[in-house]
Amino acid sequence: MAQKSSLLTRIAQQLWSFFLSGLLTILPLALTIALFHFSLRLVKGWFGPLQCILATTRVGRIPHIELIAVVVLILTIGVFMQIFILRSIITLIEGIIFRIPLVRPVYSGIKQLISAFNPHDKHSFKQVVLIQFPRVGSYSIGFVTGVVPPPIAPNAHQKFYHVFVPHTPNPTAGFLLLVTEEEITVVDLTRQEAMALIISGGIIVPDRFNK
Repeated sequence: MAQKSSLLTRIAQQLWSFFLSGLLTILPLALTIALFHFSLRLVKGWFGPLQCILATTRVGRIPHIELIAVVVLILTIGVFMQIFILRSIITLIEGIIFRIPLVRPVYSGIKQLISAFNPHDKHSFKQVVLIQFPRVGSYSIGFVTGVVPPPIAPNAHQKFYHVFVPHTPNPTAGFLLLVTEEEITVVDLTRQEAMALIISGGIIVPDRFNK
């Protein structure tokens, strides 16, 4: 009787192992599909009024026409930005936003985060570095954002750098540190790779390091 119970236990454990193996295999694909499906429904919900307007036209019969219209609109804005027609208007609008106390830090943080993912923007996050933070012997990933002006530097006779250390998983918040060049270790990471590493809590490592 004991042998039969032991055999059933081993069979149950093996079946559970098979189940977990299958679940962990299909879960990433299932969650990816679910995430894209949810995102598509969410975005379509945002553009519901646009869909109602387009429904009264001939193009309203095209599936997902509201998404296509938004993509075309974004491309159009991008074209005008490249030829400097809208840049002055955007700068004027941002100047107004930066004067609003509650909106300014949120907008500034989101813009800085998006700029970090923009391969054409070389001014926001200049370099990915490691610094010993929050204690000696413990390292954090940071971004050099500029040089500290001598009048506000801890030592006017020494060069200091602004280093932004983002929070995980919310990189729009973090710490601004003033450190010397000797305290900075340059890392072989792009800004996009570093940001993905920070947001994922270290789970998403660049493929080139896994080979």
